[in-house]
Amino acid sequence: MRAVAGLLLAAVLAGCGSGGGGGDVVVDDPDPVTSTSAPTTEARPTGDSGLGPAPQPSGTTSPGDASGTAAGDPAGNPDGAAAVPARARAVDTSRPTRTVGDGTPASCTPDAVVAAVAAGGIITFSCGPEPVVITMTRTANIRNAASRQVVLDGGGRVTLSGGGERRILYMNTCDEAQGWTTSHCNDQDHPELVVQNLTFADGDATGEQTDGGGGGAIFVRGGQFRVVDSRFVRNRCDPTGPDLGGAAIRVLDQWQDQPVYVVRSTFGGAPGDGGVCANGGALSSIGVSWTVLNSVLTHNSAIGHGANPAKPGTPGGGSGGAIYADGNRFSITIAGSVIEDNKAREGGGAIFFVSNDRSGTLELTDSVLRRNTNQGFATAGYPGIFYLGAGEPVVVSSTLR
Repeated sequence: MRAVAGLLLAAVLAGCGSGGGGGDVVVDDPDPVTSTSAPTTEARPTGDSGLGPAPQPSGTTSPGDASGTAAGDPAGNPDGAAAVPARARAVDTSRPTRTVGDGTPASCTPDAVVAAVAAGGIITFSCGPEPVVITMTRTANIRNAASRQVVLDGGGRVTLSGGGERRILYMNTCDEAQGWTTSHCNDQDHPELVVQNLTFADGDATGEQTDGGGGGAIFVRGGQFRVVDSRFVRNRCDPTGPDLGGAAIRVLDQWQDQPVYVVRSTFGGAPGDGGVCANGGALSSIGVSWTVLNSVLTHNSAIGHGANPAKPGTPGGGSGGAIYADGNRFSITIAGSVIEDNKAREGGGAIFFVSNDRSGTLELTDSVLRRNTNQGFATAGYPGIFYLGAGEPVVVSSTLR
């Protein structure tokens, strides 16, 4: 826990705005130049992106909805044009280490997923030509010594579901139950976890307590992690708590403080499909940097009450409708992305960013943030954002309103 005692009140008293109020703010480079066109909100996928009846009973493999998240429109913002560095791209899975399934839906069982993840390597799926939903009976845990790289590639046709009962995927280099591989578990370069071309649905980390909980779909501590061309829908974690969060993803520690890359991915995407947690309805971290490129984060909610530190008589939480980031030295870079219609019961309807030592930075480029509401507090001039960091947020060719 990194309490921000006094910081929230001080910032609010210093003139933070509240709610989703304020007029449109179109901000360009701090060096005044003519603003280029910002992405339009029509870029985000629309319509029903459900998976049929949800959640599915545990231990089932069922056909996916061809019009839904398993095989519908591409994930992410198709109009996003942010450059993707080589280290953030998808892994070539044409020669997999192991394959889940033998070509039929029935062969793609939750036990097969658990076994494949524990063994590591490059993992693909052979579940037939149609989309499938694999409803997990237990969380798939990455074994730290099994493989230096763990890649899960669903080919755009596989949904891993928590069935509304459990977290889907877990990696923790400091959890002795998964095997310690170094004496400096907080800062090691492996395992490297990559999830691509997958949908994570109905994960629920409520009640999980290891390292503070959170991460309804995926929890990561240590190593390296990135997400490419994937969707996260209807994931949850505990509804209260001052610092826990990440209905979809919770990350603690990364090797050499490298960022977590999120590329061409969708969190929520339609009403009813967003993530819900005390803080960070999509993403949450402590002391971890993020680079979010050409992605969509919509309809996510931070529902805790009392902020951080928790106000007297409250359980705490409620900040960062889409993204909750706390800690000291870290950065968040968002480019080519759409963040809209997220909600926070306390602060930062879109983004809650607190760098306790004021060394952290936030940069938004060619992105749209709109209709992100907060009932408590936001930073004046930056609708939907609560920010305490180095200087002001850097906002380039983006629209905030």
